[in-house]
Amino acid sequence: MPKELERDLGLFSVLAISIGAMVGSGIFILPALALEMAGPAVILAYVLAALIVLPAALSKAEMATAMPEAGGTYLYIERGMGPLLGTIAGIGTWFALSFKGALALVGGVPYLLWYFELPIKPVALVLAAVLILVNLLGAKQTGRLQVGIVAIMLAAMIWFVGGSAGSIQSASFDGFLASGAGGILEATGFVFVSYAGVTKIASVAEEIEDPDRVIPRGMIWSLGFTTLLYVLVVIVIVGVDPSGIVGSNTPVADVAEATMSTPGVAAVVIAAMLALISTANAGLLSSSRYPFAMSRDDLAPPTFAAVSDRFGTPVTAIALTGLVMLALIAFVPIMSIAKLASAFQILVFVLINVALIAFRESDIAYDPSYKSPLYPWMQGFGVLGGLVLLTQMGLIPFVGAIVIILGSVGWYFAYAHRNVSREGALTDAIRRGMDRRAVDETRSVCHDADESDVLVALTEDTTAAAEERLLDVAIPIARARDGTVTVVQFDQVPDQTPLSYAESTLSTADKAFEERTAALARDASVPVEYGEIVSHDIDRAVENVADLHGYDLVVVDESGPTFSENLSDVIFGPTRSFDVLGVEAESLDDIDRIALVDDGGPFDPEKVRIANLLATANDATIELVHGIEPDATPERRDSVDRYHAELADLCSAPTESAIVEGDDTAALVRATDDADVVVVADTVGAVLRDGPGDAVAKRGNALVLHPGSDGQPGLIGRLVQRVVY
Repeated sequence: MPKELERDLGLFSVLAISIGAMVGSGIFILPALALEMAGPAVILAYVLAALIVLPAALSKAEMATAMPEAGGTYLYIERGMGPLLGTIAGIGTWFALSFKGALALVGGVPYLLWYFELPIKPVALVLAAVLILVNLLGAKQTGRLQVGIVAIMLAAMIWFVGGSAGSIQSASFDGFLASGAGGILEATGFVFVSYAGVTKIASVAEEIEDPDRVIPRGMIWSLGFTTLLYVLVVIVIVGVDPSGIVGSNTPVADVAEATMSTPGVAAVVIAAMLALISTANAGLLSSSRYPFAMSRDDLAPPTFAAVSDRFGTPVTAIALTGLVMLALIAFVPIMSIAKLASAFQILVFVLINVALIAFRESDIAYDPSYKSPLYPWMQGFGVLGGLVLLTQMGLIPFVGAIVIILGSVGWYFAYAHRNVSREGALTDAIRRGMDRRAVDETRSVCHDADESDVLVALTEDTTAAAEERLLDVAIPIARARDGTVTVVQFDQVPDQTPLSYAESTLSTADKAFEERTAALARDASVPVEYGEIVSHDIDRAVENVADLHGYDLVVVDESGPTFSENLSDVIFGPTRSFDVLGVEAESLDDIDRIALVDDGGPFDPEKVRIANLLATANDATIELVHGIEPDATPERRDSVDRYHAELADLCSAPTESAIVEGDDTAALVRATDDADVVVVADTVGAVLRDGPGDAVAKRGNALVLHPGSDGQPGLIGRLVQRVVY
């Protein structure tokens, strides 16, 4: 039986962990820097940041009760949104915690040097080196030590607020909103990192007793308490002497020196040093575990998961993280460190909110005992608020976040992609949504559409056998909607020939066309009209006729002389309003089986309708064929089964389901060998050619649907469809 972590952390310990993870740089360093951005309204910035953090805290509390195991942010995002976004979250969180640790040291050293004259960065580098060594050797902070640090820190801050409140001057709050919304939002994004520790509880979820009750209470209570503490401390800082505090490296100590006795100042300095060094150590400890966890999930090289036999620590992961922190301390200004730390944390919290939506909307096993209130509006507010803050933080953090995203995506496709076959709840949720929309659209197309007519477009070179095949397709489609079939032979003449002259001349081909079409019309089960149109450009003429008379479907000979080598952007382009059905078959007689082949996503609704009508008219069976990768997840297979079952209920003809495993389209071609006709759709458009159905169509006896602009998703939709399918 594998060992389990003992659940011995109660609510008090959980509150100490969360508060201790938050109260650090956010109150001892950032207020003086944020004061420059927002003025006295920096108080509102702390409140607004807490409100935007709240959805992520509630989302993570819910996910922690569903998955009360070690892992935290990376685990939830990777499981919820898949390996790609898990890679972005893992790398982004790693950087965020590294920046936060570096910020704590750079900002904490001035408090350490309150009574000494020493250079800040060298001392910060020495402290960082010591912390790296401590982590490499395996020394751990105990819960008792963390509780002790938090108790000392809170006692000092309460003393600070109580001892300084009497020195607050109301004049300090004049021009409270002078910085405007821009300044407040910039400051909000800047101090956002102050609340990053609120979700720290989730990383020790496996050790919390009664996690269903303690985790959400711990997060919400610690966030509320810390927000109140922050607001009170900032009110004191602003109210005592804001002009002398702006840009200060030690704002809390500066105010304490002006308002408190010597012991009070000493208590504040000691509390600041303990809090910031503890924050730095926790940042190093936590961030080094992200490459470690990603390595175990095959998203990073195995060396990062290597644990020292002597010390029992992931030495490579700690060493890499330590080097990053040393580089940040040595070369990056504190303001940039703070902004980058907040930017990456905002990005991660946005992903946490999206991950919860993915879990809720997917079919994967997910059973939380606590559920976030006001879903999904709460999560939507968190996502929107985070994105707004990212745009208000200036160029450096915004570019930094984009670089991290692009770098993570590059790493995933360069290394991790070939090592993993998992998919997240988000992929399943998106795919389910696409399937639902496809089923609804198919239901509407098959059962709710109004009467419509079909245009059969021919040329002078179209053979009698080809025309008969086109009518064999067009007539059942028109009959289903009480429509008519119009057969038009489009004659093309040179540009120098006047159309009036050509129209007055009835050729032998024209007479043959009218005679054979009249005979076919007599035997048809729907009204069939026919005629000729002369033009200089057949493709333009087909488009004009279809638009003028409102035809929804144009049937053409896909392998004919005009509609093969000379396919134009007009008739098969993405801007036309009508669908084009290309018939590429030698015969449509004695049809027993029609294969409906996937298009790299759900079947086009019109394609399903056409296949169903032809199958019904010929007493044939429809075979629903979808290709999947050999290593496809169970969720992927289940989604195909569910989708095929829903389509079977919509079709009047009997259906069978075929799920084809294969790495290429050859498997799809083999799977349709016993079909008399295959129906495919060119839904990928010019940007994404060579869809799964293209190779199948080349085997012959195929109907190729080219949907109009109303029947195709946009570029983003096609890209997403390719990813999730």
